[in-house]
Amino acid sequence: MAATKQSLGAEERRERALMFLTPIVSVLLALVVGAIIIACLGKNPLQGYAALLQGSLGDMGKLGKTLERACPLIFTSLAAVFAYKCGVFNLGGEGQFIMGACATATVVFGLGLNGPVALALGLVAGVVVGGVWGLLPGIMKVTRGLNEMITTIMLNYVALYLMEFVFKNLYSDKGLPKTIAIPTGARLPDVAGIHLGVVIAIVLGVAIWYVLFRTSFGFKIRATGMNQVAARVNGFPVRSLVLLSFVISGAAAGLGGSVELLGRAPFRLADGFGSGFGFDGVAIALIAQLNPLASIVVAILFGILSTGGTMMQSVIGVPTAIIDIIRGMIIIFAVAGMAWTQLPKIKAYIASLGSKGEGKKAEASA
Repeated sequence: MAATKQSLGAEERRERALMFLTPIVSVLLALVVGAIIIACLGKNPLQGYAALLQGSLGDMGKLGKTLERACPLIFTSLAAVFAYKCGVFNLGGEGQFIMGACATATVVFGLGLNGPVALALGLVAGVVVGGVWGLLPGIMKVTRGLNEMITTIMLNYVALYLMEFVFKNLYSDKGLPKTIAIPTGARLPDVAGIHLGVVIAIVLGVAIWYVLFRTSFGFKIRATGMNQVAARVNGFPVRSLVLLSFVISGAAAGLGGSVELLGRAPFRLADGFGSGFGFDGVAIALIAQLNPLASIVVAILFGILSTGGTMMQSVIGVPTAIIDIIRGMIIIFAVAGMAWTQLPKIKAYIASLGSKGEGKKAEASA
């Protein structure tokens, strides 16, 4: 019995090591591919990557911009992580993000608020409306059995057109296709050169990690995600947990939209607001192996690529599309690596390596 437990523990450690190494190897491979493309363009890859790091981490101001660029990605990736842990696929992070921002704008502009009251109510409105927008596909899934991937994507477009109505009609700035700016007193304050939303995002990531992995509620969420039938047999309220996962996921994305509107220039809703954040968040969640803390790190990596790409372009003269290629290759390699490590033959091979190592240790001790 002890030997069995020991072998199971060793196997679990090997699986964790693989999960940890897969995204790291994926990033390195993507950087190698990017270097090859840069070299084919007749430029120096090392000089390009040095410029990328200098442009994103060179001083506190650049670091602040990188963190602010990563901030919305942290929120949408956490939204995806929480839903996926419960076994549901929330592809509506972008719509929930947009609706959170729309709710914040409606509260601030509609009520004519300013100061800390406007800031607090704006953030609360974003959380509530984001949660409600996430609840809608949950209700459709639980009551009608509709596929949440389809309904969440469809709701993204509904949110997009609602936002367009807000910035073109309700609170347009002198007829222009953008809202008036958020009042200065209602904006998120700066902390060490970055807006407070970055701190909120990191705290939220730690909180979600704690809830998922250190509480009974989180255990129920994860158990439901692993096997809904087994969870139901053990008395877990599966339908309620699924709905709650949608609500919490949507609330996280909605809070991200509020933070983006209140914390980052130009402090307005306009065409393109929130574009791409939802699907980038899903990709980050997958690269991070559905770990909230790792999602923060991967989101910051994406922020580094986005912020430093401009500097790389100006220094060595390559198009910023190289950054998009590198980012896409990271996603491809990470997802492929996850699938590859789950193949039965690969698992059996890794297990055989572990058994050989244990056999050699036993021979040495004998």
